[in-house]
Amino acid sequence: MVIAALFTFSTMQAQFRFGIKGGANISKVKFSKEVFKSDNITGFHIGPAAEVTTGQGGIGFDAAVLYTQRGFNSGEKKVKNSYLDVPVNIKFKFGLPLVNPYLSAGPYASFRVAGDKVWDVKTVDGVKDQVRAKSFGAGLNFTAGAELFGSVQLGVTYSLGLTDDFKTFQAGDPKSYRGKPHTWMISASVFF
Repeated sequence: MVIAALFTFSTMQAQFRFGIKGGANISKVKFSKEVFKSDNITGFHIGPAAEVTTGQGGIGFDAAVLYTQRGFNSGEKKVKNSYLDVPVNIKFKFGLPLVNPYLSAGPYASFRVAGDKVWDVKTVDGVKDQVRAKSFGAGLNFTAGAELFGSVQLGVTYSLGLTDDFKTFQAGDPKSYRGKPHTWMISASVFF
């Protein structure tokens, strides 16, 4: 698909646009074993965005550098870190006037830039666990949205973490349980 899209861009006039993207996150971490109850936590994301399209409809690409907050709520403690996320997506616009629906999907890389690396959290049986955050993560984004009046995009993204961004280490037990982030993002982008 990427080769076909690049060939299409070389034969058609591509449009480059830059803008800003921001919105809310609802994230949760799913561990390989339920050592403690993990609930949703809210955060935000904001940063510059770019888009390359072949016009009103068709295949294009978008990318961004987003300051993002993710984590989970263990009931006793909220675990929240800040990341620089770099998503790169293939985007398909349907080409309708005024309200132009689109779908996009692609990988993202995530770099932890702020927040604690280690927390003490009580498990389901009352034992203390240490939760450690990793510095790098990666995953896939799936987005559905609509562009309004050719410059404002509203979208809903599901981010599926593919790497273990968190690990738990129970006191006296060398076995660790891994946690992958799952995040819903509601975004608005304005392109100039």
